[in-house]
Amino acid sequence: MNTKSSKIFIQDFMNYVKSKDPGQPEFHQAVKEVVETLADYLLDNPRYLHARILERMVEPERIIQFRVPWSDDRGNIHINRGYRIEMNSAIGPYKGGLRFHPTVNQSILKFLAFEQVLKNSLTSLPMGGGKGGSDFDPKNKSDNEVMRFCQSFMSELARHIGKYTDVPAGDIGVGGREIGFLFGQYKRIRNEFTGVLTGKGVEWGGSLIRPEATGYGTVYFAEEMLKTRNDSISGKIVAISGSGNVAQFAAEKVIELGGKVVTLSDSSGSIYDPDGIDSEKLAFVMELKNVHRGRIKEYADKYNIQYLNKKRPWSVKCDLALPCATENEINEEEAKMLTKNGCILVAEGANMPTTLEAVHHFLDSKILYGPAKAANAGGVAVSGLEMTQNSMRLAWSREEVDSKLHSIMVNIHKMCIQFGKEPDGYTNYVKGANIAGFVKVANSMMAQGLV
Repeated sequence: MNTKSSKIFIQDFMNYVKSKDPGQPEFHQAVKEVVETLADYLLDNPRYLHARILERMVEPERIIQFRVPWSDDRGNIHINRGYRIEMNSAIGPYKGGLRFHPTVNQSILKFLAFEQVLKNSLTSLPMGGGKGGSDFDPKNKSDNEVMRFCQSFMSELARHIGKYTDVPAGDIGVGGREIGFLFGQYKRIRNEFTGVLTGKGVEWGGSLIRPEATGYGTVYFAEEMLKTRNDSISGKIVAISGSGNVAQFAAEKVIELGGKVVTLSDSSGSIYDPDGIDSEKLAFVMELKNVHRGRIKEYADKYNIQYLNKKRPWSVKCDLALPCATENEINEEEAKMLTKNGCILVAEGANMPTTLEAVHHFLDSKILYGPAKAANAGGVAVSGLEMTQNSMRLAWSREEVDSKLHSIMVNIHKMCIQFGKEPDGYTNYVKGANIAGFVKVANSMMAQGLV
């Protein structure tokens, strides 16, 4: 393939996207990462170019934006914006989380929805891609305030979703409490008990392993990556960012597999525990974050270890890095620091936590680098399994769900190897994940005609 042709194709396509969607940097970043790895494949398979598949994939099938009025406990009225990006339904109903966070805007949700299309395709489950949320911040709100907001939000969203149409889940700021309030309002409006939301409580239609799924799946994927070099997680020093759901259960699985977790973080800073965060210490973190909604600095104070104020954990020496916090949390300088300190693997538990420059550094350094759409697909995979259980009106055991999750992550890894193996033997997981996810969606779109 003519390299110059690829570069021209990438430049022309990105100019096209930016002209249609100016001022959406996160969306541009997500599209560019995909286009860079798809360019040669598309030029070698011109039928996709003729059908303008990529142009159709970056254009959401539907964008819904709405007003969300609610009142706080003092009777003050607030107005937030609600969104749902229904990106692509070629292989199933739209599927993707709801994010409640002050930073939520159309660019961030479009990047997440675009990533979700390819991620869901990789799971081999019949799910399209979507994303949604609001600029509402649930932090420091009472349960009643969160309930009133969720009820107002769902009063509008309910007319756009359904078990055969669009099945939202949780994301940042939307946990079990929020899913409960949202589901209750949907049930009230539609007068039906249906699997329209995932991440539900196990007592009322939820799946076992769903809270653990993203973190567990990231570690399962990392373990498969290490197997390609006849290695394992056992005995490895592991740096993890974040201290929420994904980070907690990634840490739990690493500990179970014999690795040593030495860092966690939140928006205020990071902790470094050279002795390792064992099961007892992790239980303290879970209570601190899930019950008391405290700050990770309290861990440093309790165990008398180093606290890195306002810093991310990537300066710490480690063998494996699992970014499990938020987007763009590893920049090029931090990527260079990681590889300089001996890091041999990065597996993304968060969505797009690595900048493009940092991604290029990891690939150029030939380390094992697992992008989010492959490495953190475990969450949506178990959401898909929850949908299946709801449709069949049954509940699988913890062991059954965990076994199915593990099999899905192993299969995703195989697909990445199939499409990402380079002539020198190195596996470019970014390329492998993007092509594998694209092909299934693209072929389905072509089979269904110009819709």
